[in-house]
Amino acid sequence: MQLRPRQVEFRDKCVAALGEHGNTLGVAPTGAGKTVMFSAVVGAIGGRWLVIQHRDELVSQNRKTFWMVNPNVPHDLYTAGRKRWEKRGATFGMIQTLAQNLEDIPELDGIAIDEAHHVASPSYRKVIAAAKAANSKVAIFGVTATANRGDKKGLVGIFDNVADQIPIRDLILEGHLVRPRTFVIDVGTQGALSGVKQTAGDFNMDQVAQIMDHAPLNEKIVEEWKKHAGDRRTVVFCSTIEHANHVCMAFLAGGVSAETVDGKMGERDRRAVLARFDRGEIQVIVNVAVLTEGWDCQPVSCVVLLRPSSYKSTMVQMIGRGLRKIDPERYPGIRKDDCVVLDFGTSVLMHGTIDQDVDLDQKGAKDCPECHATIPAQARDCPICGYHFPDPEAVTAPGAGASPPKKRGELADFVLTEVDLLDASPYRWEDLFTNMPGVVTMADAMKAWACVIAYGGRFIALGYVQPVKDTEGGIIAPEQWRLLADSDTRILALQSADDFLREHGDSDTARKSRTWMSQPPSEKQALHLGLPAGGMNFGITRYRATCLLTWKFKEREIRRRVEATRQRALAA
Repeated sequence: MQLRPRQVEFRDKCVAALGEHGNTLGVAPTGAGKTVMFSAVVGAIGGRWLVIQHRDELVSQNRKTFWMVNPNVPHDLYTAGRKRWEKRGATFGMIQTLAQNLEDIPELDGIAIDEAHHVASPSYRKVIAAAKAANSKVAIFGVTATANRGDKKGLVGIFDNVADQIPIRDLILEGHLVRPRTFVIDVGTQGALSGVKQTAGDFNMDQVAQIMDHAPLNEKIVEEWKKHAGDRRTVVFCSTIEHANHVCMAFLAGGVSAETVDGKMGERDRRAVLARFDRGEIQVIVNVAVLTEGWDCQPVSCVVLLRPSSYKSTMVQMIGRGLRKIDPERYPGIRKDDCVVLDFGTSVLMHGTIDQDVDLDQKGAKDCPECHATIPAQARDCPICGYHFPDPEAVTAPGAGASPPKKRGELADFVLTEVDLLDASPYRWEDLFTNMPGVVTMADAMKAWACVIAYGGRFIALGYVQPVKDTEGGIIAPEQWRLLADSDTRILALQSADDFLREHGDSDTARKSRTWMSQPPSEKQALHLGLPAGGMNFGITRYRATCLLTWKFKEREIRRRVEATRQRALAA
């Protein structure tokens, strides 16, 4: 697997910080590829590592990604069903099983913790203490999307520095996440909400419900939702269970299919509701503090906030549920190019947009005055303790009035970002038809190729993996076709195609810096392309000839798949 440039930077910073401090935290939002990056860090350092997860599904998911990043590093499991310690590589363990078998923890070189904001819990601290008892110099490495905790001191004592923090804005501009379109809607409650008290680090949700949970108000919320996002799969965040039930009833009364999930539901019932939502049998899912973390459903393209959040990290988590791109193979016919955020509370007004979590103009590192951790200079909030650094524009001279808030980027530089993406790609992307620029763009990575086709006002990305043959020509693995994207934004389609090649392509032979790519076409290529004899190739390189021949031989199937994609979308 070929890492993206930003993932390489993240890996290198974390490796350096572990060498200097013996511990470090890396912060990256959903879509950044946290599993890929922490796998790359473990593989780069080497030795005997324990990788800790808190959910069963994460163990198999993380182990598979680790193998793709580090195919030559051995790995095993320490879970309820299998307790085997890998002596030379990585062991993937469940925190619950580890905490109950502390005496089994051997001497380790490092511990990698997924969802590291959970590290403050007693079970994690017991496991870390046991590992340090076996080896006082064991490295502690954590990755998380939202480090800040309500108790403000949750991560202090485990981590004393943050190696890197990737802002959501970067992932949106680079095409890894869709853009949020935020609407703040005052239904006459903002004044009352601003007076709600905080308890246990967050707003008093009973008081919030007293303000927000009224039948006329719930009806107005459904009316506004229909106006801004009536055809979108939606997740709604409420203050209390009773509030959620009433909001759900309002959607049902408005003719919208909706159900609720909450923490008091049984696991089986909750999974059943989520499965119905994932299949599209429900359009709106209303929840209370259940879907904030660890749940990703790609078709969600609208997030409704009916509760304020005192911590920006909570707001970012809620909005982040709708920023995932669609895998069109998994959800055929579903299109998604942005996410509508409807804030009926005060979160966006309080915290600003989600691209404000870092100051993009600052570089280097600084010390947090609250917990003294070393953190990236661009961080506005300390990921270790949650301390908020004063905004530069809020600092005024004595007696002067406060400066108005500085307007953030509008995420409009997609053309420039597209150029940067193609420059940063390890593969060379070719426009196949010079008389129709951008209609068909292709990159061939030998083991796989991908193309982006402009058709019917959309950009459709297709990927292909070559069949694997044995030495006698027998098929070990058949060819694979993949629909990678169906988007109205070219950058999203290109990024999906480039990620596909990074996973399946030959990152060595097909690297765009290879000299063979600029050589003239071979005789066989010239013959198939109908180029005249005598070396006249009209500027066609061997690599461009490879792409043109791929198009020539696969054009009929490509066109069939593109048309089928369009018909599925029209039918949906």
